[in-house]
Amino acid sequence: MRGLFRDSLIPLILTAGLIVLASQWGWIAAYVSKVRDYEYIQRSGYLRVLTQNNPTTYYFDRDGNKAGFEYDLITSFADSVGLEVRFIIKRSVGSVFRGLARGEGDIAASGLSITGERASRFLFGPVYNRVSQQLVCRRGGARPKNLEQLQGQDLYVMAGSSYEERLKSLQNEYSGLEWTLTEGVSSEDLLKKVWQREIGCTIVDSNILAINQRYYPELKNRFTVGEIDSVAWAMPKGAQDLQAAVNDWYRSFIEQGGMASLQERYYGYVEIFDYVDTVAFIRRIHSRYPRYSRYFKIAADQYHLSETLLASQAYQESHWNPRAISPTGVRGLMMLTLKTARSMGIDNRLDAEQSVLGGAQYMAKLRKTLSKTIIEPDLTWFALAAYNIGLGHVRDAQTLAGQMKLNPNKWHDLKKVLPLLSKRSHYKTLRYGYARGSEPVRYVQQIRQYEHTLIQQLKTISSAKRGSDQLEF
Repeated sequence: MRGLFRDSLIPLILTAGLIVLASQWGWIAAYVSKVRDYEYIQRSGYLRVLTQNNPTTYYFDRDGNKAGFEYDLITSFADSVGLEVRFIIKRSVGSVFRGLARGEGDIAASGLSITGERASRFLFGPVYNRVSQQLVCRRGGARPKNLEQLQGQDLYVMAGSSYEERLKSLQNEYSGLEWTLTEGVSSEDLLKKVWQREIGCTIVDSNILAINQRYYPELKNRFTVGEIDSVAWAMPKGAQDLQAAVNDWYRSFIEQGGMASLQERYYGYVEIFDYVDTVAFIRRIHSRYPRYSRYFKIAADQYHLSETLLASQAYQESHWNPRAISPTGVRGLMMLTLKTARSMGIDNRLDAEQSVLGGAQYMAKLRKTLSKTIIEPDLTWFALAAYNIGLGHVRDAQTLAGQMKLNPNKWHDLKKVLPLLSKRSHYKTLRYGYARGSEPVRYVQQIRQYEHTLIQQLKTISSAKRGSDQLEF
């Protein structure tokens, strides 16, 4: 009995010693964190999510509300299982994974590609996106066409990223490949440095480039590096129950159209990038927009609309030219028809202030009419489409969507149907008949793209002005 007691005491003493040592190094907190299995997470009532603050994951919108593709996606999962989300912001992908390895979070949601090295250390949820790694340089700068020509170039990539892992795997074939690793910076930081000519080139995922080209149109994709990557949430090893819960939720989320709506909301406007048009738009933000900005603000406040959306719509209509006249007779900043102008009480369509107020009033009317069955953000896109093609044709498209077993109140479904309004086999059965249905799809997409660029440019202008004021003070 004594021997047994003594033998059983030894492990206890060793364990106590390890606990003391671990506490000195801060290991206890990490250990306790790592044992947060799904049952423990549910009892705690909250989910810890490691992410980054950038336009493709998590950010605060112009109204100060949390937004972002990853934010909405993880919030949808948490809401479905009754959990609060506590976001932990990290500076880089490398720090996200290091935090996950240290037990700081339950899930890492930050546009993370699944790589062989990562899969050996972590669990991953279902694949929700596929991206390609793209070599990005500045127009007028380096022009490598392939990996062989990339050797010897001024290349910077994030430490701990999938880009670094891909380059390492290519070194066996391209021994001259060299690059500089950066710590504590994001893809967005590196893209800006390329645009500012501080570095030659970098590698980022295709969706990140698509967003940032709206801010820095001179960024150029030179070629794709390697194969398509799968993107998913990462979880610690041992979190199989949490992984299973995520998988179950995701199947339902897909079936209910949640992912399609999310993709439309955040990426529906980036399918087409026109360099010349984007450069011209940015130039006119500085030269033309200030002349009419007060009208957009007054009208937006009066009719409860987004000022930047209204301004972007006006640019799509007239390029902020108050004297614009089309061959079909629409005219002014908001390109009002004579009938619409009269119904809105506008007597001079070429007067900038009247035109903006009339256009805003008409948009508000369309939104009110459509709001009986459609909610935001789809409501805004439906109203824009109706402004462009007419409410009757939008109603026809909704009817057609219902006949095709699509959701008539979701933009991602309606934009599939609208182009069919130009096909006789479809429009001959509809109340308002033929329409150029592809036009409102492009119209909405272009306005969303303009607004995204406008918001970022106004932020940059405001930041520069604050810096100038501080220097003068």
